[in-house]
Amino acid sequence: MGPTATLPVHRLSDPAFAALAAGRPDAATLDELRRSQLSKHLLLLRELVAAVPVPGYAELVAAEREDPAGVRALLARPLVGVWATRCLSALRAGRPPQAPLDYLATLAAVTRPAARQLTATHDGRSITVRIEDSDPLRAGLGLPPAPTLTTAELDRWQQLLTDAWRRLVEQLRPDAEVLATVLDCIVPVVPDPAARGISATSVDAFGAVAMSEPADATALAVGLLHETQHSLLNAVQYLFDLHHQPDALGYSPWRDDPRPAAGILHGAYAYLTVTRFWRTRRADPLAAFEFARWRAAVLSAADGLLAGGTLTAAGTRFVTALRAEVRSWLADEVPAAVARLATAANSDHYLRWRLRNRHVQPRDARLLADAWTQGRPAPRVESPLRPAPRRALEASGRLDLIHATLRGEPAPAGAADGDLAYVRGDAAAALRAYRKRVGTDPGDDAAWTGLALSGAGGALRDTPEVVAAVHRTLGDPAVDPLALADWLSS
Repeated sequence: MGPTATLPVHRLSDPAFAALAAGRPDAATLDELRRSQLSKHLLLLRELVAAVPVPGYAELVAAEREDPAGVRALLARPLVGVWATRCLSALRAGRPPQAPLDYLATLAAVTRPAARQLTATHDGRSITVRIEDSDPLRAGLGLPPAPTLTTAELDRWQQLLTDAWRRLVEQLRPDAEVLATVLDCIVPVVPDPAARGISATSVDAFGAVAMSEPADATALAVGLLHETQHSLLNAVQYLFDLHHQPDALGYSPWRDDPRPAAGILHGAYAYLTVTRFWRTRRADPLAAFEFARWRAAVLSAADGLLAGGTLTAAGTRFVTALRAEVRSWLADEVPAAVARLATAANSDHYLRWRLRNRHVQPRDARLLADAWTQGRPAPRVESPLRPAPRRALEASGRLDLIHATLRGEPAPAGAADGDLAYVRGDAAAALRAYRKRVGTDPGDDAAWTGLALSGAGGALRDTPEVVAAVHRTLGDPAVDPLALADWLSS
């Protein structure tokens, strides 16, 4: 562990790399990734102790002589990576470290409270996870940490893990084994009232998941699978350059804001395993919907990455293997009514994303409005992508209605007439309702996307942001949005 220690070279064979990209890493691959993350921590620590005195370092060096495996396990903990990265980054920038330099001493001290654990066993397979609800660095995963859990809260987490683990072992045993190997700790976080549940990982904290208390065992299983994939991809990207343009912005099926290419790959890789989970449960209508929706979304994201020119040779191999895995599921059948709703949900998201993130300059909207008023052909205008004002998770009342319908529940309070008609398959009634909504409120993006989903094509399908911008500029509720869309299409 000392500054002169020799660190190993980490490699993956081509078959191991391809299997990892397909979301099917074997035990040897996972061991290599874990060891590479320990090597990263040791390299960071070497740089840190060369720059400043680090309290507790000498004691750990001495302890390593007696218990090398124990000390290495301590240094491999995810939050050690957060601590070392923060300290070293601050020192290199000429700032005092915000993370406490005595963190190692705190870790090594015998008086440090033992971390609480969650454990579950089913059909011969076990998982043990630490609950990090007191570590001072737990906010380093990017979400506000919850206070230390009460006994009742810890018991709820335990019951959720017990139920989630049983489902994973029974239905997705290989992925459960990956999860048990990679997941080191859960950091409970404060829930977001605007979201059904939130979770996150950090590039500096391999094997750690920050997560609000999930609604049920299925939500926990999906959340842990999702975030574990992020940890794996972070470890892959430590060893391999997958992008030569990682910041190029584009469309992500999982977010309402533009995402960089690296983020789109993260989404596709995380949802690859989530889709596999829903695939095993698709006898249930809601699971079939999630499966159909996400297999198409992952495939679309992979196609976009491969066509976008942002990947390195290694990145192309990785995404190609990912794509091949999900493409093999296209032959799996789902009920026609469910498939219609899944396709619609993906289209809905893309159209709303364009309305939110593609910008028509006011002068171009006025140019088109004047041409419409004067009966001239529509000039061509652009609607470039604008940077996202903030992080935006998906939010859609229409999607909430679909979920409720597939669960056999009543429609959510306040569900719009157009949405109700659309979900039950009455396109004509939906079109009338959305047309009326646009006339009443041209700023209603959900009504514009509803028009496109209900059968209005052309410009409403291709560039809904242009149709909406011109209609709003005209400011006349008597203007028929469908006629305007036809004019723009021609």
